Amino acid sequence: MTKRTVYCGEVSADLVGQVITLKGWVQKRRDLGGVIFIDLRDREGIAQVVFNPAHSKEAWEIADKCRSEYVIEITGELTYRDKEAINPKMKTGEFEVMATAITILNTAKTPPFLIEDENNVGDEIRMKYRYLDLRRPQMTANLKLRHEITKSIRHYLDDTDFIDIETPYFGKSTPEGARDYLVPSRVHAGHFYALPQSPQIFKQLLMNAGFDRYYQIVRCFRDEDLRGDRQPEFTQVDLETTFLSPEEIQTMTEEMLAKVMRETKGIEVTLPFPRISYDEAMARYGSDKPDTRFDMELIDIADVVKDVDFKVFQMALENGGHVKALNAKGAADKYSRKDMDNLGTYVSQFGAKGLAWLKVEEDGLKGPIAKFLTEVSDELIKATNAEVGDILMFGADKPEIVAAALGAVRSRLGKELGLIDESKFNFLWVVDWPLFEYDEEAGRYVSAHHPFTQPKESDIELLSTDPAKVYAEAYDIVLNGYELGGGSLRIHKRELQEKMFETLGFTKESAQEQFGFLLDALDYGFPPHGGIALGLDRLVMLLAGENNIREVIAFPKNGKAADPMTSAPSVVSPLQLFELNIDVTAIDE
Repeated sequence: MTKRTVYCGEVSADLVGQVITLKGWVQKRRDLGGVIFIDLRDREGIAQVVFNPAHSKEAWEIADKCRSEYVIEITGELTYRDKEAINPKMKTGEFEVMATAITILNTAKTPPFLIEDENNVGDEIRMKYRYLDLRRPQMTANLKLRHEITKSIRHYLDDTDFIDIETPYFGKSTPEGARDYLVPSRVHAGHFYALPQSPQIFKQLLMNAGFDRYYQIVRCFRDEDLRGDRQPEFTQVDLETTFLSPEEIQTMTEEMLAKVMRETKGIEVTLPFPRISYDEAMARYGSDKPDTRFDMELIDIADVVKDVDFKVFQMALENGGHVKALNAKGAADKYSRKDMDNLGTYVSQFGAKGLAWLKVEEDGLKGPIAKFLTEVSDELIKATNAEVGDILMFGADKPEIVAAALGAVRSRLGKELGLIDESKFNFLWVVDWPLFEYDEEAGRYVSAHHPFTQPKESDIELLSTDPAKVYAEAYDIVLNGYELGGGSLRIHKRELQEKMFETLGFTKESAQEQFGFLLDALDYGFPPHGGIALGLDRLVMLLAGENNIREVIAFPKNGKAADPMTSAPSVVSPLQLFELNIDVTAIDE
């Protein structure tokens, strides 16, 4: 084979008049009056190649045999196209190669779908033939963007004295967080490793070892239900530092992301990023990861409706709940009664019993609950800044249900009403998180982030008496309504870590069994430390303008955590199970 001169998508005026060699796949072949045109594609783009029997009959005859996705090598002179033949939509649209030689390096079956961006093929087919799907320009561009993002991140961290250190994939299963992926040990019968959900404890131990600044772009694994922004195996940018405050860690994270945005998107973001507390985020947006690209906020109307004769509102307030409203400006004509009924069904998944609503018309408030609010209609209109043509939606229940339901409605309406400026990248810090959440099913408190998070110094005494009021030195970074990452200061004293385990329901014995190695390490001069982990897949997805992280991962799993291409997961041989001392008792197909 002849050495390639340049990528197809990078032919330029500098090479005009020179004989060049290109290699790639046949995107398209056209026979126009005895002259054959082939669009030759590689990872950088497409170049047009012309086969004229007057220049080389032998090359023309071989080109006549080429079909879509054949792998070929061509040699010829790069020339300018005639003015009327220039294609301004192509990066290389003013050039063409007058071929004098061609070699078919491999043939190809007819692909199950067209290798182009607009092919309307189903996701399962795309994933079964992922190696073909990745040839599409959009998929190639997404993975190249991923590379540029990770390169930018590494450069920033390398330049700020972080050390890239690998941590183990085979670790110990712990009861907190999502389900672990377990790996049976052949050597230790009946024992299992767990694949890491995060390198959390190992990176903390590295701080105890004195490395000061650690990072790793690391694969992690969680056996949880999937959605558009989750995969069973995923990649995170993992950082840990010693002797830094939350604000210093946040500043470094901002600088890193600003560099990424500048180098990969050509966008200068404003620093520092806005900061709001968790409580403020929930109060204003009904979400701990609010999309701030549009305004619509939750409005507390408890004072307005506290005396109205509407049982739903009264019961909520009497039980310590919230009554809040959303105002969808100018949307009254866009939503019928049936549409509102559908929204009411939608919010039921968040625990809400329904969605009350009113439309603002010339002669007042109209809707199913208007008769209950006649006496406070003027106050309600003022409180919600309502105008004719608006539609008001109400939530009345426990605070967490009202927040979840109206927050979800807000996000849905933002999309349906076209309120979101898709060109914006709105970063936001959500700080001052509660340390715990109460798990109704388990009947106990669980960590809002993880059990190694440092409580606010002023709240430590509340661990024993009122855990619900304890706040954490924790912070999440949000981008356009997605949690991009989360971090915190960590507990670095044994007594406090043991108290944390006790509050979470661990006995001394169970804490020692699960986390004894960490507790022991805390006896040996553990420094104050903290860090953050960012979801790389999610970051790339957002910067690529995609809606599903599968579009920015080379070989992802589908919604059932399976790989249609390799048929993983699969059954294994009886011998393999015997060697692992495993007996599979039943399989539900």
